[in-house]
Amino acid sequence: MKLYHHPLSGHAHRARLFLSLIGIEHELVLVDLARKEHKEPQFLALNPFGQVPVLDDGGTIISDSNAILVYLAKKTGRTDWLPEDPEGAAAVQRWLSVAAGQIAHGPAQARLINVFKAPYRPEEVIPRAHAILTLIEAALAGRSWLAAERPTIADVALYSYVASAPEGDVDLQPYTNIRAWLGRIEALPGFAEFQKTPVGLAA
Repeated sequence: MKLYHHPLSGHAHRARLFLSLIGIEHELVLVDLARKEHKEPQFLALNPFGQVPVLDDGGTIISDSNAILVYLAKKTGRTDWLPEDPEGAAAVQRWLSVAAGQIAHGPAQARLINVFKAPYRPEEVIPRAHAILTLIEAALAGRSWLAAERPTIADVALYSYVASAPEGDVDLQPYTNIRAWLGRIEALPGFAEFQKTPVGLAA
């Protein structure tokens, strides 16, 4: 398998982390975002949306980070990471929607301001980040994982941008449950670290 990625993309890290956690050998193909390689015809042929990551599984092309998580779990039959029962599958999907929604528009955008000079307004995105972190903190009260009694792709989908939130001036110190949850993910066999950038509160 090939994973087209950029090391500072939380979406790309999400896919790389899951590949590593389930022990799938893969080749990393760097897409230089600064040089706009994700907007060149060769890459757009893989993903017309012009975004990383993209997974190439022997010619089967999967784009979108959450879609890649689902594909990999289904391809490998890992029902521990993606339950097959209706309630379990729905619990995971709920958090995949959070990853694509509130996480993308909160901590991810806050980080993009500092890492990629994105034109978002800190006074808007930082409060959004804290709003979703407050909900996640409450969801983790009395439990170790978001969607089940074990880690699932829901935890993988949220990890990267929550862990890197301080790079966007989003302080994680008030969130005891979240910080413990991040530690549990980082202790999993096969964990792959997200490249840190010394910006924001992480500077």
